[in-house]
Amino acid sequence: MTAGRPELPLGLPRSHREIEEIQRARKPVAFENARRSVFWKGRLDGINPAKLDDPEEWAKIPILDKDQLRGLSTERFYSEFCTAPQNEICEYWRSGGSTGRPLFYPKTYEDIRYNMVGFTRTFECSGTGAGNLAHVSFPLGIHPAGHMWARAARIMGIGAVWAGSGVSLPSATQLELIRSMKPTLWMGMSSYGLHLANLAAAEGAGLQDSSVSRIMCTAEPVSAAKRAKLERDWGADVFDCFGMTECSMLGAESDKRDGFHVWTDLALIEILDEKTLKPVDEGKPGLLVMTPLFSNNGAAFLRWNSGDVVTWKREGATGSDFAVFPVIRHTHRTAGFFKIRGVNINHQEFEDFLFEVEEVNDFKAELVTATDGTDSFALSVEVRPGVDREAIAARVAQQTKMTFEVTPEINVLAPGVLAAEFENSVKAPRFADRRK
Repeated sequence: MTAGRPELPLGLPRSHREIEEIQRARKPVAFENARRSVFWKGRLDGINPAKLDDPEEWAKIPILDKDQLRGLSTERFYSEFCTAPQNEICEYWRSGGSTGRPLFYPKTYEDIRYNMVGFTRTFECSGTGAGNLAHVSFPLGIHPAGHMWARAARIMGIGAVWAGSGVSLPSATQLELIRSMKPTLWMGMSSYGLHLANLAAAEGAGLQDSSVSRIMCTAEPVSAAKRAKLERDWGADVFDCFGMTECSMLGAESDKRDGFHVWTDLALIEILDEKTLKPVDEGKPGLLVMTPLFSNNGAAFLRWNSGDVVTWKREGATGSDFAVFPVIRHTHRTAGFFKIRGVNINHQEFEDFLFEVEEVNDFKAELVTATDGTDSFALSVEVRPGVDREAIAARVAQQTKMTFEVTPEINVLAPGVLAAEFENSVKAPRFADRRK
């Protein structure tokens, strides 16, 4: 048992039956917590709390989404949706997502106790044991991932360098720390991991031979192409994790990396057909709807539509104790698009496309207004040293035209230009619509 483990209030379940018993006991508690909220008054009428194990009864609870909460003023959000008195609030977490007005969720001391369970499990599930040293490049503060993971590392016997994001600690300094402290684990958003690798390469000292042997990410989709590039540039194995500020860190990849094992004793998850809102079968895509079972004391979340579209299976391939949890895989998250000349370009698909070109280190894609007033697609790329710049520009332009039916104007940049430009951003702003 690692030092500090008694801080954790919930152990790892040993069977599906144990998980079902926890869900059966905790659904009425979550329901009653929500009934204390002004927001839910009238919305939960006619629902029998004694029958919440009946799928038809549970389905009577309205699904909650971001637009409903963003429709509330700040004053109404705290007075009507949130339920905890000020003396019970431990901290606030900023809502996820990059669009719309952010919300700041109150987390009670009781919430945080169980939230910590979710974070510590990511280390166990991914096989990241005591004795590792983690360089934590997640933002520290109102975004919870950085400080929660650093605190979880202490519980698990893992050392931590609380570096924070490049906004708070310059990337050049982060690279110096990685080289001098020699961490075995790097933790941060995947886009920032690419940024650090590109900056190191521009300095002539890539990270492939650094002390880091594994990477843990969250908050952004990690596609196969992005994973391969991260692993290639860092010489490390990548483990992705899944969470949401409306609950906690909710899942992680195991040694098999076949999806996220989701902690279904901490949160009830439903995978629902996007049109009918009925449960879907294993392997079928559906909306991920989540209810916190232990941590809706500060904010009254029930049946929260996370915006994720996932597939699920009852069991993953791992032989570890985490096989007790189901596995989900993202099909897509509500994604950004460029629309130019009648063509939609999905940001995620375009990023995957470019990261599969090994000669490309980094890129920036922009929609701009040409001198003649028409829309133009400007693509800036950095390429590896020694690559024929004109040849790679011609090849990328041709492949973009073949794949996305749009021909970009390509500008090949010197190594390090984009790294410097992205320095002060939490997420590298690789896509921008600058049309006038």
